[in-house]
Amino acid sequence: MERTNLHLPRSQPEAQGIPSAAVIDFLNAVQERDLELHSLMILRHGQVIAEGWWAPYASHLPHMLFSLSKSFTSTAIGFAAAEGLLSVDDAVLSFFPDDAPAAIEPNLAAMRIRHLLMMGTGNDKDTTSGMQQSEDGNWAKAFLAAPVE
Repeated sequence: MERTNLHLPRSQPEAQGIPSAAVIDFLNAVQERDLELHSLMILRHGQVIAEGWWAPYASHLPHMLFSLSKSFTSTAIGFAAAEGLLSVDDAVLSFFPDDAPAAIEPNLAAMRIRHLLMMGTGNDKDTTSGMQQSEDGNWAKAFLAAPVE
């Protein structure tokens, strides 16, 4: 399969409806709050309107990314909520009725989508190993079976 243009098109912020001052204000706020950014790319209407890297990072250097899927997942949840498909206040169990444990503890029943998004589910221990080691391979069932403190 032949690859064609792998580069995203660039544009000026104003040409895409974003004031350059807003980008500068954002960068100043990041600096004032002493937040650590490795890189930043802002797209609007499929056009890159701002990008940058903070040393020692650079566009041509491979960069290890951790927890990136959380960004995509939370964006998808935001779209679904905006389209009325779900609410962040929906009970997690309502999406997995067949995977719920036989005895549902009150804390599990109280778990909402928002708790998943903020990584505040109330699990006292990391649930990853339990999900990976589940005999039937059903991660949802294994997660819902984990104690919620």
